[in-house]
Amino acid sequence: MSVQVENLEKNMAKLTVEVEAERLEKALDTAYNRQKKSISIPGFRKGKVPRVMVEKMYGPEIFYEDAANILLQEAYPEAYDECGLEIVSQPSIDVVQLEKGKPFIFTAEVAVKPDVELGKYKGVTVTKIDTSVSDEEVDAEVERQRNSNARMVTVERPVENGDFTVIDFEGFVDDVPFEGGKAENYELEIGSHSFIDTFEDQLIGKNAGEELDVNVTFPEDYQVQDLAGKPAVFKVKINEVKTKELPELDDEFAQDVSEFDTLAEYREDVKKKLAERKEADAKRAKEDEAIAKIIDKSKMDIPDPMIDMHVSNMLNDFANNMARQGLSMDQYLQFTGMTTEKLREQMRPDAVKRIQSSLVLEKIAKEENIEVTDEDVDAKIEEMAKMYGMDAEQMKGYVRDEEKESIKRDIAIEKAVDLIMDNIKERAKASRKAKEEEHQEEQTEQ
Repeated sequence: MSVQVENLEKNMAKLTVEVEAERLEKALDTAYNRQKKSISIPGFRKGKVPRVMVEKMYGPEIFYEDAANILLQEAYPEAYDECGLEIVSQPSIDVVQLEKGKPFIFTAEVAVKPDVELGKYKGVTVTKIDTSVSDEEVDAEVERQRNSNARMVTVERPVENGDFTVIDFEGFVDDVPFEGGKAENYELEIGSHSFIDTFEDQLIGKNAGEELDVNVTFPEDYQVQDLAGKPAVFKVKINEVKTKELPELDDEFAQDVSEFDTLAEYREDVKKKLAERKEADAKRAKEDEAIAKIIDKSKMDIPDPMIDMHVSNMLNDFANNMARQGLSMDQYLQFTGMTTEKLREQMRPDAVKRIQSSLVLEKIAKEENIEVTDEDVDAKIEEMAKMYGMDAEQMKGYVRDEEKESIKRDIAIEKAVDLIMDNIKERAKASRKAKEEEHQEEQTEQ
């Protein structure tokens, strides 16, 4: 097999791969063996028709498609390894020659990892973030805990804003019920705005046991086109009215929700944890700001297929997350009125940012000769093992060489981030004049 590489514009490349005629013949024979059980010709038992007879009757092209797929699955990975390029996209395949007795030739157009011309990455100025915790923030966090530990109680009074109602309903458009418009014993929080138009408002003042007509109009951009912009009537029965009963804010509450005996101790712990959270959030925000500024001052030409592949990976991750919540991708799209194309478009800017960040940090790691030792890798695997509740040595046995290389890249990127953050300049939120001076300073340094 031979591989020729042609460099194209915008970090694209074309691989021209020629596979020996002998391998094509083997692939054709494999394709025949896969299909022969379904081939029937008068005078032969099913599955016993010789390949030469099949090709004589239907032409040798009958096995070409399967043979091409077999060879592509074998030859492209070989070409990938042989070409020496850092390929960052799925290939766009074009079969050039497929003829019995001749070499099989195909081209694969691929995106190549772009180089980065780094801007300033040491001494980057970031906004100083106040991580102090106020008494009001502690009060708000304690109140959130009260709400999460509240119990629901049934009340014998009219519905008020903030109540939870248990309702049966069925929706009608032009006196005809519509799909998805019916439910029984549905719990609805009044004021949550989870139902369309003024549906929730019309329940206020009503009592358990009452039945009423709720008149609403579907939004013009409603995801179900048959309902968009149309007036509807919901036949509603209120089965139950509930409200939250908050626990008393005392030492007993502190003992119920924490390991502390007194409310004062609990509040002090809340303050400490809020400070830790704000510190972590501030660290991430400053990292994001620093990396964004480095990206802004750097140059790279990211090929579209690289972005497309990254978006596809993000979409797969999103679908897996939905599946873990018991929701298929088709169901999610139906409920939200989205399409796969719209979702991909929404994900694209984030994909670009992730690629830019990764490329810049990898380049910094290379420029700074950042080394990743076997000890670094072992420590990361031990960290992963702890996270999954596994034995570290057992986890090490599961990690393959290619996964170790991926771990090494991640560690190198983490070290690059540490290097950037060790050299940042912090500045309080700047006025317009200060921002202009900072910009002039950066221009001078460049």
